[in-house]
Amino acid sequence: MTNQNLYQIGLTMINGIGDILGRQLLQAVGSAEAVFTEKPRILEKIPGIGQALANEISQSDALKRAEKEIAFIEKNKLSCFFLTDKDYPVRLRECTDAPLVLYFKGKADLNAKRIISIVGTRKASNYGRELTEKLISDLSVIFPDLLIVSGLAYGIDIIGHRSALKNQLPTVGVLAHGLDRLYPPSHRSTAVEMLEQGGLLTDFPSGTNPDKPNFIKRNRIIAGLADTTIIIESANRGGSLITADIAFSYGRDVFAFPGRTTDALSEGCNRIIRQNKAGLITCANDLIEALSWDVQEKKIGPPVQAKLFFHENEEINRIYNLLKEKTELHINELSAELGLPVFKLSPLLFELEMDGIVKTIPGNRYRLA
Repeated sequence: MTNQNLYQIGLTMINGIGDILGRQLLQAVGSAEAVFTEKPRILEKIPGIGQALANEISQSDALKRAEKEIAFIEKNKLSCFFLTDKDYPVRLRECTDAPLVLYFKGKADLNAKRIISIVGTRKASNYGRELTEKLISDLSVIFPDLLIVSGLAYGIDIIGHRSALKNQLPTVGVLAHGLDRLYPPSHRSTAVEMLEQGGLLTDFPSGTNPDKPNFIKRNRIIAGLADTTIIIESANRGGSLITADIAFSYGRDVFAFPGRTTDALSEGCNRIIRQNKAGLITCANDLIEALSWDVQEKKIGPPVQAKLFFHENEEINRIYNLLKEKTELHINELSAELGLPVFKLSPLLFELEMDGIVKTIPGNRYRLA
């Protein structure tokens, strides 16, 4: 590792410097090394620093601690990504509170074309298990390079990781502790398997215990690393809902599987769907359509033979041909393009929906099914 890595890791070990303030420091002085070499009277003028923290930086033993961490990294052949590195996960870097440093062991591409995070209750029911396994199995058929991210915890997390491994998908576990230990210990064999087909990721240095606040903190990585976060099963409170809220705050897509109103383990999913914080999905195809992922292969399900569309009603034929050309249109756009008033157009669209030819999507828009 380079001398620059020493300063980069050291920056994360200064008491009082978190990810957001650390990023502001980098922007102000230009590099991690400059944080340690700049005079305290200059540092204290930076917004958020002040005299006390400037003195803390100048007197810190952070570089000594960073030296020990570098020795651990080299001994265990870990990867270390700093915020400005080209290999740092680009999706995560977009988040304002992204970790300055990430420690990684494994072979997964953290900048894979498609990444989803799957989280949920630690007390998964058979319903939750079946949903997780079916979702990942179906997605693996169409996207064999899809990266599955979760937190290696009990319940939905570990089911997601094991389902990914079973279907030969890469999967990454985001940890709430350093890479010198593993929690929970019962998941060690799965974690070892993941090193060959995914990996383990954390922003905590070695020596960090899996304390409760760390699990909440690591959730921002689970949310920020992926294109979308999917909540499989969740009670009215829990870590998976925190992850969903973080993903929602990042402007990322969030989806949830609904459950019966009487099921306690579906209360959280039903609530965030009701609050419009998560889209409702029931299967892999729902997710693919919602994300507008380009699918070259056939969708999941039995193959169907392509056929020409013809209807005895000429106006219905015009609707079909226009949607085939434009892909997706609002009902007002359809009305204008076809020269048909909405009150005449609506029953025709309804007929096409009933025949499974046209599909309504949110916002009063239409597309071919």
